[in-house]
Amino acid sequence: MKAVILAAGKGTRMRELTQELPKPMLRVHGRPILEHIIEGVKRAGITEFFIVTGWKAEVVEQYFGDGRRLGVSIQYGRQLVQDGTGKAPELAKDFVGRDDFLLTYGDILVKPETYAAMLQRFREGPFAGVLTVTGSQDVTKGGLMFFDEQFCLRRLVEKPSREQVEQLTREGWIKAGQPVWYNAGIYLFQPRVFDFTARLEKSPRGEYELTDALTALVNAGDKLAGLEIAGRWVDVRDPEVLAELEREQAEAGD
Repeated sequence: MKAVILAAGKGTRMRELTQELPKPMLRVHGRPILEHIIEGVKRAGITEFFIVTGWKAEVVEQYFGDGRRLGVSIQYGRQLVQDGTGKAPELAKDFVGRDDFLLTYGDILVKPETYAAMLQRFREGPFAGVLTVTGSQDVTKGGLMFFDEQFCLRRLVEKPSREQVEQLTREGWIKAGQPVWYNAGIYLFQPRVFDFTARLEKSPRGEYELTDALTALVNAGDKLAGLEIAGRWVDVRDPEVLAELEREQAEAGD
């Protein structure tokens, strides 16, 4: 098992904070977000990493180097054109080879136990991958995921419009009082996923979407298992989230 971290974006919602730093290098509790992720994944027994860099790539590469300081090995690939999450993982295709791999965005923080739980779920069946999700009754957050009785993916709707939400409700996909599952942005995959990212076409947003590859996998008959993230899940998306994390740390230290 290997790990691929997508850390190429600038993070424009962070405003001036990412003028000189890529977003995954912003500090939480005194360390870069990326370092928290690497340490957590390492605790699950994964020590081979590939980081996809882009904006201010040299900052990431100089800080982590070959990973020896953290007791891991790290390779890099630069995404020169920011054209979506669907093509970024392909930079790691040779690194992955025939191995299964964990894929995460470089700005998502979870408890380290999450990664071990993903590995356990992956071993429970003949799955092509594992998708992490968080639950909510707010249907406006992001990518909606719908599962069968075995908690395997049936359908994915990326950033639904109000009309789509109304239709999903009429059709019974969304039920009153029941949680809606959202894509939490951390995955495990067999290398077979590259067969589907290779065929991606740009979405209406003008980007290659990883979620389109997931839909294609399901349509091809592959099983993608779901896993609800236990404990806290934090998408460090804007300065307010970053400030809240620091405030919590300060209060914990009092």
